[in-house]
Amino acid sequence: METTRPSQTWDAEAHSEVVSAIESGIGEVTYKVWGADWCGDCRAVMPDFFAALDAAGVPDDEIETYEVDENKHGEGTDEYDVTLIPTIIVERDGEEIARFEESEDVPAATYVADRLLESDVLA
Repeated sequence: METTRPSQTWDAEAHSEVVSAIESGIGEVTYKVWGADWCGDCRAVMPDFFAALDAAGVPDDEIETYEVDENKHGEGTDEYDVTLIPTIIVERDGEEIARFEESEDVPAATYVADRLLESDVLA
């Protein structure tokens, strides 16, 4: 998916707290991301999110991406109850600790970083 390519304009220095929180989750969490290039919300949200993951140095094996069709069906959509895209699920030891769906009041990377800080992952 094109939308999983990190944005070249996202400023890691301006978001150092987000990068630090995501970096602290390395080796502890897995990111599962559903989206599609045809989706406007995905095109708006996902490149910056993937830029944050990239800036934090999250290894590829801790990120799973799933492309969905125009009916929002695809691998894992039933199992994870994915009905909106993008959907980003953060898991630790198979347990969901954060879920970003479609849009929030803050960018996806900030939303995920905040949930990581609230969880016991970084404790």
